[in-house]
Amino acid sequence: MRNIRAVVWDVDDTLFDYTTADREGMRAHLAAEGLLAGYGSAEEALIRWREATDQQWARFAAGEIGFQAQRRDRVRVFLGAELTGDEADVWFQRYVGHYEAAWSLFPDVVPVLDALAASHRHAVLSNSSLHVQNRKLRVLGLHDRFETILCAAELGVSKPQAAAFLAACESLDLPPHEVAYVGDHPEIDGRGAADAGLLSVWIDRHGGRAVVEAPSGRHRIASLAELPALLGADTRFGAPSTFG
Repeated sequence: MRNIRAVVWDVDDTLFDYTTADREGMRAHLAAEGLLAGYGSAEEALIRWREATDQQWARFAAGEIGFQAQRRDRVRVFLGAELTGDEADVWFQRYVGHYEAAWSLFPDVVPVLDALAASHRHAVLSNSSLHVQNRKLRVLGLHDRFETILCAAELGVSKPQAAAFLAACESLDLPPHEVAYVGDHPEIDGRGAADAGLLSVWIDRHGGRAVVEAPSGRHRIASLAELPALLGADTRFGAPSTFG
C-alpha cells in the first residue's frame, strides 16, 4: 500500500494546452510572415513545424544540444535556411508572441489542484527550462501552487532518465514511493516515472494512442478529474487501480 504525499506535474500538454497554443500560434505567425503559400497548405506547414520540433527536442532530451540550440535548429530545419543564431532567435521570438497569445489551461486543471491542495504537496518537473516554465506558470496563474519547479535545462538531466524524477523527489525530501508523477507522454512520463519508483499516472487526453505494456505502478486516466479518486484509493485503502 502506497502513502502518496506529493504530486509532481509535467506542464506542457498536461496542465497547459501546448499543442493547441503551438498550432494556433504558428498558424498566426506564418500568416503574418507571409509564408503560408510556400507550404502548400497551413496544415502541411504545421506538420513540418511539428516534425522539426519533435526532432530537435529529442536531440535536446538526449543531451546532444542545449536548450537554445534546439530552438535555433527548429527554425533552421523548418525554413530550410542557414540562419545565424541571432537570426533564428529573432524569427523564433516573433513566433513566441503569437504562441503566447494562445496560451490556456485545460479546464480540468484548476479544479483538481483545488481538490488536492489540502491533501497533497505539489511540484513540477519539466523537460523545458526554468525561464520558460516559471513565466508560463505565472501567466497562467499556477506558479504559487507548487513548492518547487525543476526543469531539464538547469538540472542537466531530462525525463525519462530516473535521475530527473529522483531529483524531484529529493527536492520534496520524500522517497519515490510516496510521490506520484502526472504527465502526458506514455514513455517519457509514464514509463520513466514508474521505472524511477514513483506512482506513475499517464494522462491520455486524446485516447487512441498506442498503448505500451504498462509496468507495475503506472496508471492511465483520460481526465485529471479521475486523479483524486486514484490517489485516494492508493493512500487510504490500498485498493488496486482500475486503470491499466
